[in-house]
Amino acid sequence: MRGRLTTVIRFWRSPDDPVRRRLLRVGAALVVGATLVTTGAVSSVAWIRNTAQGHIFTETDVPEAPVALVLGTRVLPDGTPSPFLSARLAIAHRLFAAGKVRAILVSGDNMNADYDEPGAMSRWLVAQGVPADRIVLDHAGFDTYDSCARAKRIFGVEKATVVTQSFHLPRAVTVCRQLGVDASGVGDETAREYERTWRISSTREYGASVKAALDLLSGRDPVHLGRRETGVDDALRDA
Repeated sequence: MRGRLTTVIRFWRSPDDPVRRRLLRVGAALVVGATLVTTGAVSSVAWIRNTAQGHIFTETDVPEAPVALVLGTRVLPDGTPSPFLSARLAIAHRLFAAGKVRAILVSGDNMNADYDEPGAMSRWLVAQGVPADRIVLDHAGFDTYDSCARAKRIFGVEKATVVTQSFHLPRAVTVCRQLGVDASGVGDETAREYERTWRISSTREYGASVKAALDLLSGRDPVHLGRRETGVDDALRDA
């Protein structure tokens, strides 16, 4: 044992050993990389929160807007909204009932024929009494950036109230505002009862914030862009 320890000590003390030099370079690169990633994540979160400040409200205090933009999330295998998604839809329903919004744009993932977030969202709202002609479906809201970009560029939304969970809201509001939508936001807290999922999702916001900053810096197009759609205009005209 003592002989092995002596060998290890000699290895790390030997400045000319090529293996030692290589390991030191790799270690240094890993430390620098980890530092850059951490700094980028913290900086992105801080920028997002600062940008969203003053644009996040309670249901009671949120100013009126023509449209509520409800961001999609998981739909259960039976085609019904998950508790997180149901909570978002419940806020949008209450905003509509209170006259805070006149139309609801539901934006989510419909990449596959057997998975349809906007369809599930629309069915839930109709079941709660929201007229179908006040609900507009965006089937290509694959992430927050795409939903906000398409709200502006495809559906012509100029002003909206964004609805999602509170941990996601600063990023959603900031992305929409940076893409030209005069966005305020209302966040759900009721799904906090699903403690483990809430904690995991909140932690993921650090990585998602970095991605959002990179998306905004690159100015990328949404995955699907397409032609201008008049669904929101039609819903507001009929309101």
